[in-house]
Amino acid sequence: MAQSLVLTLLGGAILRVSALSTIYLNYVKPGFRPLLVIAGLALFVLGVLGVMQEWRRPYADGAPTAPAAEEEPRHEDGHGHVHGFGPKVAWLLCLPVIAIFLISPPALGADAAQRDDAPPPRPAPQDAYVPLTTDRATAMPLGEFIGRAWGDANQSLKDRKVKLVGFVVPSKKKGQWYLTRMQLRCCAADAFPLKVSVLGLSAPRPDTWVEVTGTWVPTPYDQLPKGTVAPEMKATGLAKVAQPAEPYE
Repeated sequence: MAQSLVLTLLGGAILRVSALSTIYLNYVKPGFRPLLVIAGLALFVLGVLGVMQEWRRPYADGAPTAPAAEEEPRHEDGHGHVHGFGPKVAWLLCLPVIAIFLISPPALGADAAQRDDAPPPRPAPQDAYVPLTTDRATAMPLGEFIGRAWGDANQSLKDRKVKLVGFVVPSKKKGQWYLTRMQLRCCAADAFPLKVSVLGLSAPRPDTWVEVTGTWVPTPYDQLPKGTVAPEMKATGLAKVAQPAEPYE
């Protein structure tokens, strides 16, 4: 019965974060949703079937009978007293599942981003980036901004206003802070930070989600080892925003 209930709770927890909400986006990429729903349904159905089977077992012979009691592991202490470890210990397995229902872990934030102070490897130069408009600020992902700053031979960011959305990460360097988004290869376990150095504005509190408007600051990256600096942005505007439903890039 305990095993079946644990399966039922685990399946229900997976369905809660994947089928009934978008909480799963805090842990995996969007493409994993169908697999999570299928896995959750399978565990939930197996758990319910197991509970029903155990519930009906005492009535299998046509009359209610008490199920045979399982012998509990026993040990003797130094004073000659015998103690038993009952099946109550098995219910501790439910604690992580209950935690998912009550306290869903949030998406990775500033604490995780600060563990890795180096940006991802510099992309190879390319000429495929679309030119940016001059009459308004262009919204783009942090990954695209970093790619244009590091790998665009035509320097399409030069003298162009852009809008970037991310969360605040403090910097060890005075006068700047990092606008950051975590990028996933598969799940939160392999996430790495995409960082843009923001200049010209005071840093809000760490983990605050903001939209920053500004222009790229050209830097002689060719004179520096690849991946040793984050591209810089001269900020002219800042607004607090809600965390996106999909927090990762």
